[in-house]
Amino acid sequence: MTTEPSKDIIQPIPRQVPAKNAWGWTVQGFHLFKVYPVMWIILILIYLVIMVPISMLPSVGSFLSALLAPVFAAGFMWASQAVSRGEELEINHLFLGFKRNTTQLMTVGGFYMLSLLLIAIFVVMSLDKSILELIIAGNELSPEQAQTVLLPVLVALALLIPVIMGYWFAPVLVGLHNVSPQAAVKLSFIASLRNIFPFFLYGCIFLGLVLLALIPLGLGLVIVIPVMMTSLYASYADIFDVA
Repeated sequence: MTTEPSKDIIQPIPRQVPAKNAWGWTVQGFHLFKVYPVMWIILILIYLVIMVPISMLPSVGSFLSALLAPVFAAGFMWASQAVSRGEELEINHLFLGFKRNTTQLMTVGGFYMLSLLLIAIFVVMSLDKSILELIIAGNELSPEQAQTVLLPVLVALALLIPVIMGYWFAPVLVGLHNVSPQAAVKLSFIASLRNIFPFFLYGCIFLGLVLLALIPLGLGLVIVIPVMMTSLYASYADIFDVA
């Protein structure tokens, strides 16, 4: 049976956990994956079959994919929650975000998209017009020109970090806890800030796993990508102390 989302508004409080818990998230994510490995891979493939064509649509592709990404992300979190509770994993879990809190989840996607757009505008406005024209044309920059691009890019990366921190847990908080988009982004940022060291280690772990998965022919990604989803749920359950 598909898990029905809770209708209660429960705003959990993020706690600080030890850096070593990052490895525990990865292990727990793998445990959730290995219960239904084939079904997890099928869910990822369905997601890609839907999202890749949408993202390639002229003009509106990036906009639509950004809005839909949190909807599907919440679906993956509902799926992970079901497996963690000993329930059967179903394809329907992936689409639960289209049945509940859809507008709020899309609002989270809108926040992320708008933030990226503002950062991109900052970078474009920081560049000299001639250099921008060279980049658009795909021409090679001289070392001097490349140096002028470096600072705006570094600033953009610095601005991107808090955006990602605010987005990271937002879909699961909106989907599983009915938290408002604004509160979810705030809670996600606070949770990420309090656990900056576990997340740094978590990022290093998955960077290593992705590099290993690329050998040979990237076949290992069929395992690593679903485990990324399930370990995200594990990190949420740990930091927000959810049973």
